[in-house]
Amino acid sequence: MRLSVLDLVPVRSDQSTSDALAATRALARTADEAGYHRYWLAEHHNMPAVAATNPPLLIAMVAGATERIRVGSGGVMLPNHAPLVVAEQFALLEAAFPGRIDLGIGRAPGTDPVTSYALRHGAGGVSDDAVAQFPSYVDNVIAMMSPGGVGLQVNGRVHALVATPTATSVPPVWLLGSSDYSAQLAAARGLPYVFAHHFSGNGTDRALDLYRSGFQPSEHLEAPETFLTVNTVVAATQEEAEALALPQIQAMVTLRTGGDLRPQRLIEDAEANPVPDAHLPLVEAMRHRWVIGTPESAAEQLTGLAATYGVDEVMVHPVAGARTGTPVDASPAREETLRLLAKELLA
Repeated sequence: MRLSVLDLVPVRSDQSTSDALAATRALARTADEAGYHRYWLAEHHNMPAVAATNPPLLIAMVAGATERIRVGSGGVMLPNHAPLVVAEQFALLEAAFPGRIDLGIGRAPGTDPVTSYALRHGAGGVSDDAVAQFPSYVDNVIAMMSPGGVGLQVNGRVHALVATPTATSVPPVWLLGSSDYSAQLAAARGLPYVFAHHFSGNGTDRALDLYRSGFQPSEHLEAPETFLTVNTVVAATQEEAEALALPQIQAMVTLRTGGDLRPQRLIEDAEANPVPDAHLPLVEAMRHRWVIGTPESAAEQLTGLAATYGVDEVMVHPVAGARTGTPVDASPAREETLRLLAKELLA
């Protein structure tokens, strides 16, 4: 089974953005050295605990700090951007790191409504119907990144439009989603697809069934290709793993219940501020979908999930928190999660 990594570049209460970026570079090097297959970076905006605002910049940073691992977006929220800009960014990334770049594309805003407005309209951004135009935007990005580019008709003349002057390779395009929509679009276009199991956890079976049953082979892909994303914490003992998971669990409860968002708490602060009893059912529902445990139990759970959903690759989202006194430019518990899993599953 192949293992990969999803990173949102979390920001703890003791960190600056610079610290969080340094921790991500270290985490990516750990994944690279341990034999992980790919490392994807998300797009989220205006969130105190997430520094992953710009996937192309983060991909360049991570690819430059690693040697062999594939690096990509999980994902670029395409309605926030002009397709040509995305095509240019990823054509250049592929040229700089040939054969190592993935372009994962999503349809969600990745933020709150006010920030979404600022992204799409406040500075002359993309059009009001960007979400409705998502299928054609996907087609445009793929076409623009191709070596031949596209022909753009303006005033009765066709003008050549290419994302980069002389492309020799093109990054694969993945569609991402947490509903049926992207599964059906990926199937119709013959593209690889990933359901956001780590975030939603509901509807994974249905989305993957729709994708596989409706898949149409294309020049991009002959057969369906997908993998599973899972929130994961691994430690030497179950007790330590549970403690390390607590800050992220509390952060997700706050997000789901409309609370005030804040940088991720340190473990001691999370333990001193337990989740209200009214939200404990939500905690249990999330906890049931996550993999939290010792190396042996976590490996068994991940292998079981891969078998259940019929995938040969699992992308872990390492969400282990940190204790007071942890170096601010590192996330040792997240790195240890990757190392311990690799020893069990990649040795």
